[in-house]
Amino acid sequence: MKHSMKNKLIMAAASAGLILSAAAPSALAASALVENAKDNCIVGEQADGYLGVVDGASASPQLQREIRDINQQRKTAYANLAKRNGVTIEVTAALTAEKLMNQATSGQCVRKQSGEWIKI
Repeated sequence: MKHSMKNKLIMAAASAGLILSAAAPSALAASALVENAKDNCIVGEQADGYLGVVDGASASPQLQREIRDINQQRKTAYANLAKRNGVTIEVTAALTAEKLMNQATSGQCVRKQSGEWIKI
């Protein structure tokens, strides 16, 4: 990998950490409905940086709307960070996803890059 690209990825990784703390708190903030769904393994963090409905789970229309809204806010935050750091939205989202998935608590589900949902 070229040195400048490696530096951009490192900067994007550092910036992805900012998403978790200050850059876009509303993009990561979840309502009680979403948090409850995460705790019950209905909704989980995915390797692409977005929330998803766990395979086989049923999400109410209200929950689906909230997931869609959160994911749209995340996409906007990722785009802003990606532009600032000269990397793609996908790189920024994936770096943030890694942090979000590592923060999942016992009983929550996450979707690995392979597409497999696992319960923490």
